[in-house]
Amino acid sequence: MNAQQAPIGSGFNRDTTAKEALGGADLTGKTVIVTGGASGIGLETTRMLSGAGAQVIVAVRSPERAREALNGLKRVEIEQLNLADPASIDAFAERFNATGRPLHILINNAGVSSPELHRDSRGNELHFTTNHLGHYHLTMRLWPALAKAKGARVVTLSSGAHRTNPLPIDDVNFERNQYEGIKAYGQSKAANVLFTVGLDARGAPHGIRAFAANPGVVPETPLASQSAGSPRRATLSAPKTIAQGASTSVWCATSPALAGKGGLYCENTDVAEISPPERTTPGGVREHAIDHELADRLWALSEKLTGVKSPV
Repeated sequence: MNAQQAPIGSGFNRDTTAKEALGGADLTGKTVIVTGGASGIGLETTRMLSGAGAQVIVAVRSPERAREALNGLKRVEIEQLNLADPASIDAFAERFNATGRPLHILINNAGVSSPELHRDSRGNELHFTTNHLGHYHLTMRLWPALAKAKGARVVTLSSGAHRTNPLPIDDVNFERNQYEGIKAYGQSKAANVLFTVGLDARGAPHGIRAFAANPGVVPETPLASQSAGSPRRATLSAPKTIAQGASTSVWCATSPALAGKGGLYCENTDVAEISPPERTTPGGVREHAIDHELADRLWALSEKLTGVKSPV
């Protein structure tokens, strides 16, 4: 386990907004990519980071709808990206890498939640594909730009739903176990944390640090409206506003308090504590989501399923 996985006394709490978490940071000269950055928590994240001076590339499935949502924001570019389509991921990364820009912040924000079983063209279950495999693929393709930043951060949005059950490495695609939407969503969110652990272990020597952010239960988001089940029931957490929900990812992406740290699961605008299996109250990260051996197994499986090898 990461010895740093414990609250650091950030001075913030569950009611902190993204603007408060930003703390007046000046991001002039920084380049940011936010997947799903035109709605819900992603839109608030885009607003905060672009407002602080960063150049933000918003990667979305529908650029047309995004233009309306992002109208009036400065320093924002819109690019097409479908995380369930490997060709779309490669094309997006090629376009960005061709610009020669360093990538200072990558926020893997986009996600899906559905009560019904869907698979991608390769046969992988859609929660696992979109919420994890797509972001793994994207991050690997953007590795050169992240390394060029010499101090990049990758923030992947997870959820308290990771607590519901461990990720079954031998059946991530529900080929043997019975499918349940909320279970599939929870497994993908556990994968997000394990990916963070694996990415930080590989990226830290190259100046790439990784964080998993739990936004909390945010009923106003599009994801909540199409949810695979009741996230609130799964996590027993009180609801947050979108501004509060975006605070942890913004904090993870920008806070100087996290300098020299990584591989951490954060919530309520602070590093989370480890939550033992017998704990029934909300909050904290389960040990199964920060297990280094399981993270390595997920990394190997991700390489196999995507055909995209780690640069290191």
